[in-house]
Amino acid sequence: MVKVAAALAALAALAAPQAASAQLPSLATREVPLGQTRSLAAAGAVPRFNLVGLHWRGGGSVAFRTRAVDGSWSGWRAAAPEDEDAPDPWTSERSAPGWRVGNPYWTGASDAIEYRIRGRVSRLRAHFVWSPVGSEPQRTLSLAAAPAIVPRAGWGANELIKRAPPSYAPQVQHAIVHHTAGSNSYTRAESAAIVRGIQTYHVRGNGWNDIGYNFLVDRFGQVFEGRFGGIERAVVGAHAEGFNTGSAGVAVMGNYNATQISAAARAALVQTLAWRLDLAHVDPLRTLSVVSGGNGRFQRGIPVLLRGIVGHRDTGFTTCPGNVLYSQLGALAAEVAVSGAPKLFSPAAQGIVGSQVRVTARLSVALPWTVTINDAQRRPVATGSGSGSVVDWTWDATRAPAGAYTYVIAAGPTVRPAMGTVGAAAVAVRLTQARAAPRIVSPNGDGRDDSAAISYRLNAPALVTATLVDRNGRSLATLFSEPRGAGAHGFVFTGERIPDGAYRIVLTATDPAGKKVTSTVNVLVSRTLSALALGRGVFSPNGDGRHDTVQVRFTLAAPAHVRLWVLRAGRPVASVFEGGLAAGAHVLSWDGGIQTARLPDGRYEVELTVSDPSANVAPRLAFVSDTAPPSLRIVRLRPLRLRVSEPAEIRIVADGRARVEKARTGVLAVPGVLRARRLQAFATDAAGNRGAMLRYP
Repeated sequence: MVKVAAALAALAALAAPQAASAQLPSLATREVPLGQTRSLAAAGAVPRFNLVGLHWRGGGSVAFRTRAVDGSWSGWRAAAPEDEDAPDPWTSERSAPGWRVGNPYWTGASDAIEYRIRGRVSRLRAHFVWSPVGSEPQRTLSLAAAPAIVPRAGWGANELIKRAPPSYAPQVQHAIVHHTAGSNSYTRAESAAIVRGIQTYHVRGNGWNDIGYNFLVDRFGQVFEGRFGGIERAVVGAHAEGFNTGSAGVAVMGNYNATQISAAARAALVQTLAWRLDLAHVDPLRTLSVVSGGNGRFQRGIPVLLRGIVGHRDTGFTTCPGNVLYSQLGALAAEVAVSGAPKLFSPAAQGIVGSQVRVTARLSVALPWTVTINDAQRRPVATGSGSGSVVDWTWDATRAPAGAYTYVIAAGPTVRPAMGTVGAAAVAVRLTQARAAPRIVSPNGDGRDDSAAISYRLNAPALVTATLVDRNGRSLATLFSEPRGAGAHGFVFTGERIPDGAYRIVLTATDPAGKKVTSTVNVLVSRTLSALALGRGVFSPNGDGRHDTVQVRFTLAAPAHVRLWVLRAGRPVASVFEGGLAAGAHVLSWDGGIQTARLPDGRYEVELTVSDPSANVAPRLAFVSDTAPPSLRIVRLRPLRLRVSEPAEIRIVADGRARVEKARTGVLAVPGVLRARRLQAFATDAAGNRGAMLRYP
């Protein structure tokens, strides 16, 4: 057991009122020495804290207890009872590779901590948060049918530490209920401080973009806005690894493994879920199939059958939201379904302008309903009506002018209307310029090439879906599926938790009419190979001493067997190297075989095969062999015009004045040379080939 203790200099400071400028939490990180009896005081005293979270490396487990400022010790707590509270694994938002991330635990004012370690733990790191407790939040948001929600400004969110803009799903499909696994004995005034502390830990400790939950509910029935981006929008959180996209994460503050949720918290939870799901027109009693983005329980690409309201344990290996609260979720969902006014579920429009458009939905009770079609100026162009619990009406749009249309389904003043778009015969969507930089991802935690930036461009708005596919064409995971506007876009791909090998990222853009176009980006995941590059993409193996070799540079993180071949049209033409290489940076060179038979000019590839105990990878890089010098001739002297046979750099001396010009293939108009009486010039191409000297007279 590792013991850590640090006395506070002045306990009176804990009770002192905090100035408005001092309300932001602070975070201090300490490395915990393992296998020693000395305290952290030797490496830096433990600061005062009221929330703590632990990170560690290794397959073992960590427990801890804390000492309150009155000298009493808490019971032992698991550091990560819900360690799948995390971002989706295929996004740029993630914790440091190789670390297990513990939950933020509200301890109250504390000054010491002890740890128990079981199994293999190679490193242990503690994040101590001090979140000052102020007055209760006074400001709340009032939205129709919604509970009173404390906005981010109301609980004192630190907007300066957010790491990235929010990401959005096309829509919310279901809700996931959590507990925070912290103390149940907090006061009403401490609730906002707890939320501030969780944000600080999630961002500055875990490295996430913002607080992970979309909403938080305290035991007094206060509801707090969580992740930034808008409470009425489908903000992608970081609360259920592999299932964040399309879910709303609601966390009840406290631990409910053996404790009943309070009546006030239950009422606020029901009202929050009823409002948020009604906003998305989701039936809380529905079942749906959700494709996992990947976590410890459900591999990437696995379809998982979920209800409209689930507990976190339904999506991962976790006890969240606690045994007691989880056992009540069925009754909670039934209560949500009948809470408030009648509901409208699953609105949809099938078909495009120029054909039959069918509009459908479901009502929780039988009611008169209407469907209205509006044009781009919001003028009604068609309407239909009916009565009952099923909405089903078809608009004959065969003669409708091309353009943007929307539908509105209404069922009286007590039902939230549903609005959506009608598929339009729009501009055909194009997805171009898809590329990865770098093409080799080396997620070994060394800070070099750990991720790749995937970029692409759209000519029109579309729903973009990115799918990871293996070398056999099998879809492994949906990285995201989100609407994107026209223009340049990008995202970050990491190779964490997938084996080394060759993969494709298939980008699919779907326009409003349902037409799809795809583009593919090839990526390679190798924890051994990184920083693969050619010295230059063009070389000239003619023995003239200029660019006579092609150089392949790369770095190995561990010893490996390496083979370098040269290919033409996919077939080997030369074996450059084969053998074992140590870890480190390497350069392999090839002269094009000028000692035997000179390499014909043309396009080639180098294939570098790297084999280690875990996998084989064989990336290819293209290059050009060019031994032919460029030629120059005079087209005109007054003014000077030269013709060059290929792109080249041209050195010109005209009437004793020297200059250098970059030229494309064809005619070059030499600026400023109107009357050349004497001329010397030669051209050098990208491969270093120098053409014959051109002279006049």
